Amino acid sequence: MSLSRKPILSRRQFLASSTAGAALIALHPYSARAQANQAHLRILETTDIHVHVYPYDYYADRPVDTVGLSRVSTIIDGIRAEATNTLTVDNGDFLQGNPMGDYIAYERGMKEGDMHPIVTAMNTVGFDVATIGNHEFNYGIDFLMKSMAGADFPVVLANIAKSEGATPREDETLFQPYTILDRELTDGAGNTHPIRIGVIGFTPPQVMNWDRKHLEGNVTARDIVATAQAYVPQMREEGAEIIIALSHSGIGSADPVDGMENASVPLAAVEGIDALTTGHSHLVFPSPTYADYAAVDAEAGTIHGKPAVMGGFWGSHLGVIDLLLERDGNSWRVVSTTTEARPIYERGEDRSITALVEDDAEVLEAVAQDHEETLAYVRRAVGETAAPLHSYFALVADDPSVQIVSNAQKWYIDQMLQGTEHAGLPILSAAAPFKAGGRGGPDYYTDVAPGAVAIKNVADLYLYPNTVRAVRVTGAQVKDWLERSAGMFNQVTPGAEDAPLLNPSFPSYNFDVIDGVTYQIDLSQPSKFGPKGELENPEANRIVNLQFEGAPVQPEQEFIIATNNYRASGGGSFPGAMGDTIVFEAPDTNRDVIVRYIVEQGTINPSADANWSFAPLPDTTVLFETGPKARDFADDVKGVEIEDAGDGADGFAAFRIKL
Repeated sequence: MSLSRKPILSRRQFLASSTAGAALIALHPYSARAQANQAHLRILETTDIHVHVYPYDYYADRPVDTVGLSRVSTIIDGIRAEATNTLTVDNGDFLQGNPMGDYIAYERGMKEGDMHPIVTAMNTVGFDVATIGNHEFNYGIDFLMKSMAGADFPVVLANIAKSEGATPREDETLFQPYTILDRELTDGAGNTHPIRIGVIGFTPPQVMNWDRKHLEGNVTARDIVATAQAYVPQMREEGAEIIIALSHSGIGSADPVDGMENASVPLAAVEGIDALTTGHSHLVFPSPTYADYAAVDAEAGTIHGKPAVMGGFWGSHLGVIDLLLERDGNSWRVVSTTTEARPIYERGEDRSITALVEDDAEVLEAVAQDHEETLAYVRRAVGETAAPLHSYFALVADDPSVQIVSNAQKWYIDQMLQGTEHAGLPILSAAAPFKAGGRGGPDYYTDVAPGAVAIKNVADLYLYPNTVRAVRVTGAQVKDWLERSAGMFNQVTPGAEDAPLLNPSFPSYNFDVIDGVTYQIDLSQPSKFGPKGELENPEANRIVNLQFEGAPVQPEQEFIIATNNYRASGGGSFPGAMGDTIVFEAPDTNRDVIVRYIVEQGTINPSADANWSFAPLPDTTVLFETGPKARDFADDVKGVEIEDAGDGADGFAAFRIKL
């Protein structure tokens, strides 16, 4: 039977333990071949669910087959049935990320005793333990704690403390740092034995910057690896026979650096950890994505020889770690492992999506009312747009979906700074495209038709519940801010034919366009800054012809830039936006500001003003990929010569730019 906290079998556990069910299900080799002193333990991981319970795209207001905890739950049913003993964990980032999360936080709220729909759904699935991701803090600590009060499972988080001691072990942590689950394992002969399973959780310490307004003065963050090194021996001292690390942190460098955001590789090296779940990066492991990473075996699914998984995002996959355990005296040890990530859908060569599982009706029913209330919330009209708002060309030309965000931010900050010492300084506005394909796939673009604009459309324009910030910077910092942003593009040799334009490892949310100045990007130059914002080529100058009101921007000139709390506090490591230049912290979210702006305008017409473009390179062409629907808008793109170049990879469309 499955490992369970409850003495009564659920529907899923009954299937796993029944003779009829076992006759129809192929057992994993570990369960089928385990000896009398051996047991198969299967760890099931979800990560980065971001409130996607229903297989529904609230921004597009339509069902989809690529997301949903309700779909993952069905896989969990089947996978529990394949194994003698299972443990189901969530790796964080479940509380925020789609309009249902915003509706609960901003409209309905959480009072003592209320149930958050994602927690209700997780209770229904039957999670054994969960950790906290960075986005759990987006709505504040009070909201988080009220939301988690309804969980039927323990929540662990070791590196966020309400008060710090001399060592992590002396901290007063926000949640319990770890838990030790007392369970019974069924071995290959059908006999049961006790086991103590330790589970510890971690989140990126960068939350202190990303959600400073909620966390500063209330909690502190410690380094992930140092925290693990302190607590894991304590867990062993308390009798943990197997230790699982829930790492809401990506798979990155093998070299530990204090305060690492993506620390899962050095975390795996900590002595005493037997297996780890990873996340945060919205990728899949094991997969070829990590083929060249130090200490990582992307085929076997191990990091430093220990089994690890990353189950995609939004419910796209279920991470599965299989452990063959052997009884060693009165304790258990790991003797063999396998890992995989099982998808809920597959994409065909013809771009079609095929669902691999159906919904778990029990999960859908548990949050049906919340789903209907969310639909009503996102369908409210707030104004009209005279022009289409789309992001198909947001990475290659000035774009209407980014323009409306910039317009709203500038409009807001102009009002907020009136009567202050900063009034009178020129106000610029920095905004980036959030939905621009990439890992989200060929349908992951903003696309709002002319006509009524509803809240769902505003959420589509601006995905995150950031709050508005204003920073005071120099002309030199404006230029370097744009140099950092220009890392979006590969270096192009003059005269090249169909060179790849976009750097696939550069996230679109770091491609800031700054409105209020005009500039060109010289692709023949190398990027001045590296992937994490480190200075790589000090003499590089991709940003050319940078002007304000028709005159060259001087290094010592001063400007205000309207942006968001993530960027202003150091998110992305942009020059001029490291937390020390903030002059205004708004109480309002960027989304709320966009809604207010549209309401005041009544009808908006945010045609892009082509304030940036690529510097000419004679006889040079580049290729980039975007969503197939971009073909409907290609003729309207300003400031760049674009032509259709046929089909791209994985359902994308290819376009050629003549430089």
